[in-house]
Amino acid sequence: MKFAVIGGTGLIGSQVVRDLNAAGHQAVPHALSTGVDVISGRGLDEAVAGADVVVNLTNSPTFDEASPAFFRTSMDNLLAAARKGGVRHVVILSIVGADQVPELDYYRAKVLQEDILAAGPIPYSIVRATQFMEFMDAVLTWTADDGTVRLPATPIQPIAAKDVAAAVAEVAAGPPLNGIRNIGGPEVFALDELGRITLAHKGDPRTVVTDPTAGMFAAVKGDVLTDQNARLAPTRYADWLS
Repeated sequence: MKFAVIGGTGLIGSQVVRDLNAAGHQAVPHALSTGVDVISGRGLDEAVAGADVVVNLTNSPTFDEASPAFFRTSMDNLLAAARKGGVRHVVILSIVGADQVPELDYYRAKVLQEDILAAGPIPYSIVRATQFMEFMDAVLTWTADDGTVRLPATPIQPIAAKDVAAAVAEVAAGPPLNGIRNIGGPEVFALDELGRITLAHKGDPRTVVTDPTAGMFAAVKGDVLTDQNARLAPTRYADWLS
């Protein structure tokens, strides 16, 4: 099959392209760097023309109140191009529990993206993943100073980017779900404890202070970002750190 992977040069997209091509498909990466702009629409018609499946892995450049506009415009443009090009399946990547955290602009924006896809004219699949292991370094910078890192005890089920990519590639190569598949890592941690594990592995002497008001994940109420009924990926956090 022929795949157009929009956002195909990024962390997940580049690995999806690799996995699909390794499986014998023809997957072509598209991004701003290759002349495809999902906001202006430039290059989109040409990128998806002749593709059986479009995998959209583009992401908003910000996580604030501007993110819903990005996903609305990009999805409207993408679906118009896909319909014109005869695409038979559109796949996006979203977040486990996104619909449970309306306090976060970015999570609301991802739900909007899902809703636009589900209401559109083309069979679709939504892959929802738990938090990427690769994002932990960024999380540790949000509320840090010289001696401490403040983190809430939000339950997190970290998943490796390579496992996310493998799951997206598998879904993309299969029949449309016309629904959602949740994927997650094999373990659940409190975010503050995950911070301590990460700093200890790096030999970082800073102390993690549990603070339920600190950072983006402070807006998360309860255990909504994990799913033990999800398809569990194989990579454990300690193995990923190593």
